Amino acid sequence: MADGREIIYYDDADTTLPPERAIDPRPLDPRPATATMRRDVLTGDWISVAAARQNRAFLPPAHLDPLAPQTPTNPSEVPSLYDVVVFENKSPSFGPALAAATGDAPLAEDAPTGLDDLDAAGLGRSRSSVGRCEVVCFSPAHEGSFGTQSSSRARTVIEAWADRTAALSALPGIQQVFPFENRGEEIGVTLHHPHGQIYSYPYVTPRTRSMLAAIEREGADLFERIIAFESAGPRVVLEAEHWIAYVPFAARWPLEVHLAPLRHVPDLAATSAAERDELADVYLRLLRGVDALYDTPTPYIAAWHQAPVHTGRDAVRLHLQLTSPRRAADKLKYLAGSETAMGAWIADIPPEQSAERLREAIAR
Repeated sequence: MADGREIIYYDDADTTLPPERAIDPRPLDPRPATATMRRDVLTGDWISVAAARQNRAFLPPAHLDPLAPQTPTNPSEVPSLYDVVVFENKSPSFGPALAAATGDAPLAEDAPTGLDDLDAAGLGRSRSSVGRCEVVCFSPAHEGSFGTQSSSRARTVIEAWADRTAALSALPGIQQVFPFENRGEEIGVTLHHPHGQIYSYPYVTPRTRSMLAAIEREGADLFERIIAFESAGPRVVLEAEHWIAYVPFAARWPLEVHLAPLRHVPDLAATSAAERDELADVYLRLLRGVDALYDTPTPYIAAWHQAPVHTGRDAVRLHLQLTSPRRAADKLKYLAGSETAMGAWIADIPPEQSAERLREAIAR
């Protein structure tokens, strides 16, 4: 890109596009400085303070869509027509600096070198938010989501996720890679364009640290036993040769479903071609079932939990966690005092009831 950011095009197997891609002709300002993260001494969590994000686009009209291919009247982020494209975020929460200079990414002088450094005690600790944030555009269309794509396009996106997971995991200082999709203004989406993101963190995230603690407590075969437990229960919503989708036993959200491979794989990069082929179909069926629950599209967060880059890879299993705050056609669950302040969740809908409704919606 014109300011040095990397952009990668992924073509459908049945693409009609030529192999050539245009040069980005825009005059762009230099990239913002790498954000700073601060440690919350009470929880041990790192908070990235990324002020440049305040300037990101907010629900622009279709003719100024920053994720559409460039035109003479729309100097967007993508120079060429595309099937799927991935590029570095212009206002990232992490990066562009890394723990070592790599390509166009500079060295952060105070980059954390490992978990021991990040976990050290002390008040007022701060570090550079090294890492990388990428945007994944599922389609050149102005509106839609992953669930509105064709099977061929879904397979291309999955291939992009897997390829980027492998590439990002190899960058210096990266501890965890997280692909996700936010869908709907109720979630806080600021662009209607069908897209997701990939965050590459300089630490293992709090959610994953909790999973690692659970594995330490329950045993290294925890995910295998969870799959066996859910497979035999009433909360399964989809089953296939390689994948299973279920509403978890202790679901927090009005709509929460997990999608996991039947064999152990730590991340999308470790999935086989057959698993990726089937995932394209299974995931589309699941998302279209979620949208069939109501007369209007369902807001959600689709979060791909992957094992950390350097730890827990034999125990943390890849899985999707799809959650929605929608508890009725015209009602949302808001995280108020108990959930937000204390982390003590109260579920509004029994998981078994949620699973039954979702099975019916998928069948429709």
